[in-house]
Amino acid sequence: MTLEAAAVLSESGPISKRLPGFEVRGEQLEMATAVDACLERRGRLIVEAGTGVGKSFAYLVPAIRQVVEKGQRVIISTHTIALQEQLVEKDVPLLRAATSAEFSTVLVKGRGNYVSLRRLELALARGAKLFPDESHDQQLEQLDAWARSTDDGSTSSLAIQPERRIWDLVQSDAGNCMGRKCPRYDACHYQKARRRMEGGQILVTNHALFFSDLAMRANGGRGFLPAYGHVILDEAHSIEEVAAEHFGGQISESAVAHLLRSLWNPATHRGALSDIRLKDGGDAAVRSVLASVEDCRKGANAFFSSLRRWRANQPGEGEVRIREPGIVEDSLSPSLSQLATLLNLTRERAAEESDGWEVNALAQQAEAFAQATRTLLAQSIPGCAFWLELSAARPSRKQDGFVTLAAAAIEVGPLLQKHLLSQEVSVVMTSGTLATTRGDLTAAVRTLGAEGAATLVLGSPFDYARQARCIIETDLPDPREAMDWEPMAQRILRHIEATDGGAFVLCTSFRDLNELRDALEEPLDERGYPALWQGAGVSAGTLLKRFREDERSVLFGVASFWQGVDVRGRGLRNVIVTRLPFEPPDAPLTQARHDLIEARGGNPFRDDSLPRAIVRFRQGFGRLIRSGTDTGQFVILDSRVVQKRYGRAFLDALPDGLRIESIDD
Repeated sequence: MTLEAAAVLSESGPISKRLPGFEVRGEQLEMATAVDACLERRGRLIVEAGTGVGKSFAYLVPAIRQVVEKGQRVIISTHTIALQEQLVEKDVPLLRAATSAEFSTVLVKGRGNYVSLRRLELALARGAKLFPDESHDQQLEQLDAWARSTDDGSTSSLAIQPERRIWDLVQSDAGNCMGRKCPRYDACHYQKARRRMEGGQILVTNHALFFSDLAMRANGGRGFLPAYGHVILDEAHSIEEVAAEHFGGQISESAVAHLLRSLWNPATHRGALSDIRLKDGGDAAVRSVLASVEDCRKGANAFFSSLRRWRANQPGEGEVRIREPGIVEDSLSPSLSQLATLLNLTRERAAEESDGWEVNALAQQAEAFAQATRTLLAQSIPGCAFWLELSAARPSRKQDGFVTLAAAAIEVGPLLQKHLLSQEVSVVMTSGTLATTRGDLTAAVRTLGAEGAATLVLGSPFDYARQARCIIETDLPDPREAMDWEPMAQRILRHIEATDGGAFVLCTSFRDLNELRDALEEPLDERGYPALWQGAGVSAGTLLKRFREDERSVLFGVASFWQGVDVRGRGLRNVIVTRLPFEPPDAPLTQARHDLIEARGGNPFRDDSLPRAIVRFRQGFGRLIRSGTDTGQFVILDSRVVQKRYGRAFLDALPDGLRIESIDD
């Protein structure tokens, strides 16, 4: 059977025969043809494919052809777990069965997702000495029961969510991996997964792992993924954020504190150092390590306290950019490096090899933290913005939240060009929203470093004139001014009642969301609408599950609900946008980008802020209509779309034919 896209996806093709209700879509065929040509010539292609195009089939069919006919390995990377699962569990099996093609597909996960059977046995044997109460023993026993029955040994099949310190003791980790010396090597879930990956032909992974691998190779490391001939990056609108993070770095107060508690917790008199069996002379080494742990605690307290004092002298709230190196004295990295050295000496005196590997992993972590502290404080990562952030204060303690020093790449385009796009591999980047206006991918090409790449913009096959309408509230005050939240809350309530719930209320900050919660929680409860609030201690996945369970639910969300969320049918029939989604101008990375644009003679608002906001705005609209039978309304509560000259750009970015209605109170 031919694997040409035009044949596989045609009206008389194998997909149509196997999949009831399959519709031939001209946009899908056009995309598949472009992807096929790109993979054939080892080219570069950027595709915006509107909702309903069927882009996963449009790139999977050409990918399968490269695997079967050319023996080439293809990497497919996505941002969300939901799409990875759809590809591996639904789309690829269907295409394999329909085409009768022989190839292997592997879902590739990071090592920390897998349980180490050896480490689990060790933790079970020493649980009473490691933890002060029975609940931890119960969690270990639950993990043991799961480990005996699981097929893949990864957290995706884990029903319970153990505490972080429990999972740290049992997860697979490079620093304490004994390799072929491990007595459980043959049964090891991670090693099995790695062997499957090495033999896999289509590897499905996530952006975090893909760009972590790319950054490791860029820094001279070996990398994790095997060699590949083609890479397809779906949900490409997320590439910039993920890549910027992985080409930067961070060190957090909470991570350092966790490492030190793992070694020795003075409150419980337990930790990794309390149960190491040592050779003669080892007791002195452990005493030295214990003293070093205490030195690290003092150094960490001094370091992070000095960062808090520095932050207190800076204007504004939230994250603050660090514009010069050496803002405080480095009282942390010397003690961490000394701790790493002493841990390595202790490792040599371990009576059992397994204990030596446990200590080795802790030593590596201590040295990695020391290096990150030096690097971030000295600002020695080129092309990065540096900043300090404070987590929310912990109400149970009379102190500020944890401090984090962080850095991210200001521009990912040059990095992608150097380390990916200039290599001898095909690169396809695709998403439902990349263009700023209809057909214009200029900003995406520039951001992704893909100058010279072929581009393609395909509209959605949905009938938006029939399926949706857009409502603009024109008389609300400019949201940049001091807000009176009562009128906004009343408008939101009115629109929720108009569709009897089934609504997403999309905010641009948790501050706005919390203001609306204060104003609307009681009225919604009185009217019987189940209200779901992001940031209330419930995961986004759980919120979405609860939303789907009741057609009258109303979900209030921020960034993660503007994109990558798929609710089909009557469940979501109303999307309410409270503000145009401009990034905060004082965000450190935004400041750094704008400084760079101004230095080059550009206009930060025109060249950066506006294009980014339009793309996010289009993503918000894209939550509403997910199938040919969906209907609903898209409500804009930001009057700038009609009062400001740039507002027209947002409306022009909406689909052709969409009915737009302007109303006032």
